[in-house]
Amino acid sequence: MASVQGVFVGTLVFRMRYLQLDQADEFRLLAEENSIKIRLLPPARGLIHDRKGAVIAGNEQNYRITITREDAGDTDEVLSRLSQLVPLSDEDLDRAKKEIARRSPTLPITVADRLSWEEFSRVAVNAPALPGVTTEVGLSRYYPLGADFAHMLGYVGPVSDYDLSKLDDPDPLLQIPRFQIGKIGVEAKLESELRGTAGTRRIEVSSTGRVMRELGRKEGDPGADVQLTVDRHLQNYIQARLGEDSAAAVVMDVRNGDILAINSAPSFDPNLFVRGITAVDYRALTENIRRPLADKSVQGAYPPGSTFKMVVALAALEAGVIGTQDTFYCRGFVKLGTRRFHCWKRAGHGHVDLNESLQQSCDVFYYEVAQRVGIDAIAAMARRLGIGARFDLPMSAVSEGLAPDKDWKLRKYGEDWRVGDTLNSGIGQGYVLASPLQLAVMSARIASGLAVTPRLVRAIDGQDVPLPEALPLGLNNAHLAAVRRGMFDVSNSRRGTAYGSRIVDDAMRMAGKTGTSQVRNITAAERARGVTRNEDLPWERRDHALFVCYAPVDAPQVAVSVVVEHGGGGSAAAAPIARDIVLQALHGGLPPLTAYPESQRVRIESERERLNLIAPDAPKGGRSRA
Repeated sequence: MASVQGVFVGTLVFRMRYLQLDQADEFRLLAEENSIKIRLLPPARGLIHDRKGAVIAGNEQNYRITITREDAGDTDEVLSRLSQLVPLSDEDLDRAKKEIARRSPTLPITVADRLSWEEFSRVAVNAPALPGVTTEVGLSRYYPLGADFAHMLGYVGPVSDYDLSKLDDPDPLLQIPRFQIGKIGVEAKLESELRGTAGTRRIEVSSTGRVMRELGRKEGDPGADVQLTVDRHLQNYIQARLGEDSAAAVVMDVRNGDILAINSAPSFDPNLFVRGITAVDYRALTENIRRPLADKSVQGAYPPGSTFKMVVALAALEAGVIGTQDTFYCRGFVKLGTRRFHCWKRAGHGHVDLNESLQQSCDVFYYEVAQRVGIDAIAAMARRLGIGARFDLPMSAVSEGLAPDKDWKLRKYGEDWRVGDTLNSGIGQGYVLASPLQLAVMSARIASGLAVTPRLVRAIDGQDVPLPEALPLGLNNAHLAAVRRGMFDVSNSRRGTAYGSRIVDDAMRMAGKTGTSQVRNITAAERARGVTRNEDLPWERRDHALFVCYAPVDAPQVAVSVVVEHGGGGSAAAAPIARDIVLQALHGGLPPLTAYPESQRVRIESERERLNLIAPDAPKGGRSRA
């Protein structure tokens, strides 16, 4: 009993010593009406890397100032004093006052951020005269490559009431005013992985609202780092190559579905949105006729034009309605009732077989074939090759495209499908729609014979994301080979529509298909007097230019799709871009000029100089944008 009593008394003595001596300062300050507050510590947002580990979305140090209504007292007076120390616009002050009025009095409201060290120091030195005001050093999102990855990565921005309304049980972090979350793109789709979890700190605040000291801190867990499949050098080159065209390009690894680059042009600087975009800058983006804010690579859905002819050919071959040697006679049009469906070549192509129909892009051949095979078989083959499917990528508003059939039109319009609809679909017009992403998938599946699925995320927090298994398409190898031969001749036969954009390096020759899709109706009167050339039309009424391809033909590695909005003909506008992208992807940098036809090398070199690109066989000392 004496021992038990001794332990009990010893414990009391130890506790009294701890409270009276070790904690004396804290309780003395508490007695003087100081208080202890708990503040959330925002975690560091996870970094985003390209396939080689380069940071494409990072964090930078950010000096900011916050104010807490509970500790400030007269917030208007405090803000007035603060505005004498750092530049605060009327807009900044109004926003801060609105936030203070609508938020809990215990929440710190960000008044100003991205301050210089001098501005930050002035506020810190004058802290005794600014009750409730706290200087903080935090992290803010930064995109080092600017416009190159804007559509893919998206950007972050302050949490809005709309964001909170979509959540049943929002993270307490989201209640912090001006806390930033992903708004679009990868930043939004992988928000839960990138955000991390909050830490806490215990601070002592005097009766006047001044922060006296930090009593304790528990750091939160930073967000997970994400590695994407894209290559920053290739992405950068393509963005430069597309320039100010309204265009999109997708590069996909045929062997595993990895997206090596996915671009939309023109682009924008996502850092503007992180810092708070001005009304002038935002209006310049929204009023631009080439729609820089739209991600054309996955959101855009275009009539695929003649790039759809491989789908129709495979549907007909698999159904057994044509053979690889069957021919049709093209006289420049097909007549259906009183209506004529025209070929792009007014005089016609004469007798053409499957190979020639692809090589020369004869429309009449596919009018005839489409009638024989029917729209339902065409739609089924389109979906088999990736058109009409929404792929699960962490990007915003990924389009499903459209592979229409009879049931679809009945559901959509309450009308029966007509033969004329089939003819239009046979050349990739009418109701058929495909995104550049889907066209790249189609090309990869034709090249490999496998149902490869596009993948954008390679690893999360160091853990590899499993590759989806690519099952065989189940298509007859002879039929695939026939279509591939036709695509090869498109780029390598003198009569091919993309012969001017061929690759002369035997190890890297490509197989492709040009496409041109109309965006306006051509009347009979216009045809009679001669169809107006694209260059003579207003930009928005010109045809879209498309090109799809894969390379090398003997052992395919990459599939590429390019769409140039209102670019005119696919052979003139899209094919040269795709050829340059293929060579860049296969070489891992700018290829030697010897990969191009000799007659084009001077022009290619001039184009590189314009883009400030240096070829591997050029003198050293130049700067390369890529």
